[in-house]
Amino acid sequence: MIATREAQAQARSFTQTRTFEALARAGYIARGVVYLLIGVLAIRLAQGDSGPRPGQQGALRTIGDQPFGKWLLVLTAIGLGGYAIWRLSQAFVGYTPEYGKHSGSDRIGAVGSGLAYAAFCILAINVLRGTASSSSAKTKSTTAGALQWTGGREIVGAVGIMFIGIAAYQAYLGLSKTFLKYSKTAEMSPSVRSAFTLVGVLGIVARAVAFLLIGLFVLKAAIQFDAKQAVGIDGALARLHQHAYGTPALIIVAVGLIIFGAYSIADSRFRKI
Repeated sequence: MIATREAQAQARSFTQTRTFEALARAGYIARGVVYLLIGVLAIRLAQGDSGPRPGQQGALRTIGDQPFGKWLLVLTAIGLGGYAIWRLSQAFVGYTPEYGKHSGSDRIGAVGSGLAYAAFCILAINVLRGTASSSSAKTKSTTAGALQWTGGREIVGAVGIMFIGIAAYQAYLGLSKTFLKYSKTAEMSPSVRSAFTLVGVLGIVARAVAFLLIGLFVLKAAIQFDAKQAVGIDGALARLHQHAYGTPALIIVAVGLIIFGAYSIADSRFRKI
């Protein structure tokens, strides 16, 4: 208990440093860039482009293909790692200087978000090393392994339901405009606040749709006992494209993800850290 309290005290002290704030804000920029590129790649998919798949790996590979791509990937990895540190610190400490005390639900959500972006940071490093695999391939292999466990079908189904629950919560955050409580709206002019709110609502709801698609496919894998049904965001967007009216639907979701990326970059300036 004493060791835990000391660790929390040190972590809380770290959250009050400029280094911590810089890492957190860099994380929002990196997250925004990744989602912007996923959206752009999804639009290219809708147009019949056979380039990188619209997912985290595709976005990171696109970054790596730019001039000075390796350095850009390094910066992106640092940003994603910074975001993971910010979210895990939020979960562990439960208090940050600008926002104040975080609720229990905020801290639980921060754990999942922190772990996910830690994985994205590792993915960026693997892309830099040339050892990354697609998110859908990894999702299928992980699901296939889990389905062989005792109670594996139920576990995979629970993961699918979890993604659907996250999607519902994200949609609530966007449509209710609750996300505004996490940003420094008092520092915005009326026009900036209106634009920020619109971008936030559209972007967060679009990301909710992406999470919903992933959750539905993972749940389908559990119901049909077929790991091939489970996909990551790249596979979810690709399957959306295959349905009737899939091209316009994909373009709408893609534009929404681009808007979410823009919201995330704007929030790097206004987020309460």
